[in-house]
Amino acid sequence: MLPLLVATLIVAADPPAGGACCEPATPPREGVPAAPATTSAGASASQASSTEGMVWIPGGEFWMGSPGGAADPLARPDESPVHRVRVDGFWMDATEVTNAQYKAFVDATGYVTVAERAVDWEELKKQVPPGTPKPPDEMLKPGSLVFTPPSKPVDLRGYDQWWTWTTGASWRHPEGPNSSIEGKENYPVVHIAYEDAVAYATWAGKRLPTEAEWEFAARGGLDRKRNVWGDEPIDPKRCNTWQGHFPDVNTAEDGFARSSPVKSFPPNAFGLYDMAGNVWEWCSDLYRPDAYARRMLEIGKDGVAVNPTGPTSSYDLRNPSAPVSRVHRGGSFLCNDSYCASYRPAARMACSPDTGLQHLGFRCVKVRAEAASPAPTPKSQD
Repeated sequence: MLPLLVATLIVAADPPAGGACCEPATPPREGVPAAPATTSAGASASQASSTEGMVWIPGGEFWMGSPGGAADPLARPDESPVHRVRVDGFWMDATEVTNAQYKAFVDATGYVTVAERAVDWEELKKQVPPGTPKPPDEMLKPGSLVFTPPSKPVDLRGYDQWWTWTTGASWRHPEGPNSSIEGKENYPVVHIAYEDAVAYATWAGKRLPTEAEWEFAARGGLDRKRNVWGDEPIDPKRCNTWQGHFPDVNTAEDGFARSSPVKSFPPNAFGLYDMAGNVWEWCSDLYRPDAYARRMLEIGKDGVAVNPTGPTSSYDLRNPSAPVSRVHRGGSFLCNDSYCASYRPAARMACSPDTGLQHLGFRCVKVRAEAASPAPTPKSQD
């Protein structure tokens, strides 16, 4: 799949049917200095030891993935086969990283996100067919992908009908240059590329979760269930997704037509908010559709994968031109069963690391080495 910037201007986009609401990829950017170099060792002592705003996730074993079929008819092939996984305990942000938190990082470091850097045409040429003409210079200015709903039903194979390359869109301007995060300090930060998330996590003395850690945490101890709240169908009182007809009519029965402030919906049994819907969240794993099948070959039918960190190479059938794809999890406010049911804990999606979208953010984890305390008793399900 071509980056949407080029696909919408030059060629006809024709992604496979049955996709998901985070398929488009944004183009490579020029190498603008981003921020003072930081490493986990460079985080301040208070940052490295603090677990403020985090929840302790006790380690354990669980069944990762979804069997699909009648057991989970909304599942996609890359969620199988179901296999046994064990993860050690870790701390996890109770919420997605917010605009206020990301602003504190940018103010402290001067970091420039990928969406705020100009598009690198020389790099972009490597991901498009030979002879593809250069887009207008205006379209190579800093920007990102903004959700722009059509006024009528459209062919769901054409994601370019609801995603628009928008010059000036970034985490500071989530809906374009005339928008702002003023008054939205407690909303999840979006238009965050993978390296933007890693830069924040490193500064904060944390890291991104692995896919296994993320799914274990999302399930909240409810093993082999379809949803983070159990097997019951999706309920607009439980999470921020799309109600109505995607992508042209959103009834906003859940109270939000786009993203919602963190903690707007009940937490799962571990005390984590928005592990279903709202905005997608980056994980550290490289993406392959056959990652679980490969893992099963390694561990055997009755084996247990211990703290898996994902494959060593990536490939994404939805975006074969991208040299690398990274996993993100959790679904978003665009999830609808007619197109993208990725609010389910087993659901997987991926983008090239330089992708920023209006519904893509992250949360962080850290190990319990610096600030150990007794693991709290999981909260009852709301």
